[in-house]
Formats: sequence, C-alpha cells, structure tokens
Amino acid sequence: MNRKRGLRGPFARWPRASDATLAAVLFLATTLVTDGPADTIVTRPITGVPIPVLAVFAVAAAGMYRRRDKPIRALGVAVAGWALMLPTREYDVGLITLFAVYSAGRYSASGRKGQIGLAAAMAVLVAEALVRWTPLDETVAGVVVMFVVWYTGRRLRLREERAAERRERQAAEARRIVAEERTHIARELHDVVAHQVSLMTVQAGAAQAVAATDPESARQAMAAVEQAGRQALDELRHLLGVLRPETRRDGLGPQPGLADLPRLVGQFAAAGVDVRVSDGLRAALPTRIQLSAYRIIQEALTNVLKHGGPGTGAEVHLREDGTDIVIEIIDHAQPVAPSPQAAGHGIIGMRERATLLGGTLETGPRPEGGFRVSARLPVAGESA
Repeated sequence: MNRKRGLRGPFARWPRASDATLAAVLFLATTLVTDGPADTIVTRPITGVPIPVLAVFAVAAAGMYRRRDKPIRALGVAVAGWALMLPTREYDVGLITLFAVYSAGRYSASGRKGQIGLAAAMAVLVAEALVRWTPLDETVAGVVVMFVVWYTGRRLRLREERAAERRERQAAEARRIVAEERTHIARELHDVVAHQVSLMTVQAGAAQAVAATDPESARQAMAAVEQAGRQALDELRHLLGVLRPETRRDGLGPQPGLADLPRLVGQFAAAGVDVRVSDGLRAALPTRIQLSAYRIIQEALTNVLKHGGPGTGAEVHLREDGTDIVIEIIDHAQPVAPSPQAAGHGIIGMRERATLLGGTLETGPRPEGGFRVSARLPVAGESA
C-alpha cells in the first residue's frame, strides 16, 4: 500500500497546490503564447495584451483552482470567457477550456451537466471557427479532441466509482460474514455455559437437600459445582475473546469433539447421571461434524439431568448409516420437571445445528417411558 502511495503524482498528493500551479501556468500560456503564421506558435509580450483581456484570462484561469470541487462552474467560467473573446478575433481561452472540459468529465458527479458544458464549449469553438474563417477540418478536429478529452475524464471517474463500489461490497460482505460468525458464536456461548450452569444448579440443589443428613455427599456435590463453575468461566472467557473484533482466530484453542465424550460423561456422572456410550463409528469425522455431534449430546444430556434429576440413566448411541452418522440419546426416567419438549433454546439449538449441516433432528417421548433425541448428520453432504 505504501508503495502505491509513493507512485502517486503531485496532482494526487498535493491537489490544491497542483491546481494553483496549473492555473498559473495556463494563465501565462494563454497570455504569452499565440498562433503565428503558417501554423506556428509564437510568444508575445504581456504588455501587448489589453488589460480587459488580461482580466478575462485571469478569471478563467483562476476557475481552474476549484476544478475538483466545482468542475462545472470552472467550465462555465472558461466557456463564458472564451465567448467574450470572440469579437476580438485574436484572443481566446481555448487551452483553459480544454482543461476545464477534462475536469468536468473527471470530477463532476452529474454526467448530464458535464455533457451540457461540453456542448457549450463545442458551440463556442464552432462560433470561433466561423468568426476566424477556420478550415472545416481543423474545426472538426477540435470538436473531436474536446470530446475525447471529456470522455477520457468521464471514463476515469466511472472506473473509480466502480472500484469504490466494489470495495464497499467487499467490506459489506466482510461485515456480513463477521455478523453471522458472531451470531453462531453466541449460540455456542449459550450451549456451553447453559450446560455448565445447569450442572451447577442441579448439584447445588442436591447439596442443599442432603446437607443435613449426608454432609459428605453435599461436599462432593459442591465440589462438582465448583468444578463446573470454573469450566463455565474458562469457556466464557474463551468465547467472549472470540467475540472481540481484534481477536485473531489463529489464537483459538481447539473446539470439543467426540474424543472429549469421556470427559463429558464424567461430568454427568459426577452430577448423578449414569451415561453409557455405544460408539459404532469407524471412520474419522470432519471437525464440523464432531463439534455439532458433541454439542447435541451435551445439550440432550443436560436436558436429561434438568428434567430427570440425579439418578437418571441415559444411553448415547453413535452409529453409521450409509454416508450419515446417527446420534441417539435415550433416557429411562419419567420427567420430574416440565417436559424437555418445552426446553426452549435447547431443542431449537440442537435442531439448528443439525439443519446447518444438512441433517435432521427428531425428539419426543418414548412409549416405554423417558425421552429420545435422534440426530442424523450427513458426513459428506453440503451444509444447508
């Protein structure tokens, strides 16, 4: 980026100073240089130019100082000055007008106004040709040159506008992706912390219930609350760090996967839920599948603990079915709290995870008692 800035010319680096210099150069060129015999260019002394003509030259050239922010006005001043010079048949501001025509194409936001200014400049050029008896081919050449100059400026402006629009679209797309990613991480935050808080709530309730009769069990329950609380804080710090704009994804730790199931089962065992895992998976799974499978199992077991309480038994079955994997979580207890069907974000979050991977989720009570959660995730399928 710095290299590109280093290659920028003075008109881009110091626009005001450059435009002031351009105005001065155009004034001197218009005043001191004129057409000579046989299509030659000669100089003339400034003392030979009438004061009113010098004033017109000065005003027309001064308009070029504002050619970037007032391009149409600068062109109008130049064209008006050129028209005033027509009766003299000797003096003109055609050179200044040519630069003003380019500036109108390059810097004017209104293409229609630029075209009107170009037409006015061409009209004055033709009028001068009639007054001075200029040959037709020279007049046509002058008109063509003026159009090419304006069109060049216009194309440069349009190209710059398209580049700005492209950069804005890219920036908008980047903002959209960041927003989606943060929404996804917010769901992660709910899933992780809600699981740990549920463990803490159940364990604290159990400790309170047995504190008077079984202090040792109460102590173990409170130790489990402490451990779950520490893990919740660690995961909360981790996920909040991801949500910070300046955080780099390169510094993030690995997300949990199916290899972490023993640790998850141990946490629920400490909370009083007997979880048995049947793993029929043979092939290694992509990280996105492992993460979603882990979170679905975590949320389903959290609901088992929340609605079945300590002492509940649960089974987790993992198996392959063609190109899909099937995750089934079954509990055997009658709910002691509102049905998991009313678990709010829990089941919605599990279904959303399965849907995002192109899979499905089925939930419902079992005829023989308890509750069943079954997720089917395509391994090689496209995400929804």
